[in-house]
Amino acid sequence: MGSSALEHSKFAYFADFVIYALAVTLVAAALVEGAPRADWPALSALVVLGLLGWSLVEYVAHRFVLHDLPPFRVWHADHHAHPTALICTPTLVSGALIALLIFLPALLLSNLWRASALTLGMLTGYLAYSCIHHAVHHWHGGGRWMLERKRCHAMHHHSDQAGHYGVTTSFWDAVFRTLK
Repeated sequence: MGSSALEHSKFAYFADFVIYALAVTLVAAALVEGAPRADWPALSALVVLGLLGWSLVEYVAHRFVLHDLPPFRVWHADHHAHPTALICTPTLVSGALIALLIFLPALLLSNLWRASALTLGMLTGYLAYSCIHHAVHHWHGGGRWMLERKRCHAMHHHSDQAGHYGVTTSFWDAVFRTLK
């Protein structure tokens, strides 16, 4: 285990996974149970859009916020110095950002069902990102795809050249030419 001043307790670190898994399950259940069936195709498309949108948010946040903006840059440097430390964004912070930057604007522009569907996609993407990021630092083995994610993330952590900002995918690194 890495040693870092920013390291969370095991309880706080793993609570994030549980809370987001519950949030994904509850929002999905609410959509299935409450949303009008006639809206399901549009809502499904919004879930997919949210999931795809997450990959871009992940890339932009990692590249420009975590590597450039204080105090995030300092905190993220601690993660680079201690890659196995249990460092994550506190659930209250990530949840508030998703609510304020995704759900609320979508609600103001549309309705509860559509805002929930878009947010469900983003929540699912964030949960996937969290699980994959944990796996690349803590799990051994894996299939071809996971081994490629580990290789790319190791290059991000251990190269003198900036790049490989995507954790869940290298798509945006390819688009923005930040593959090394």
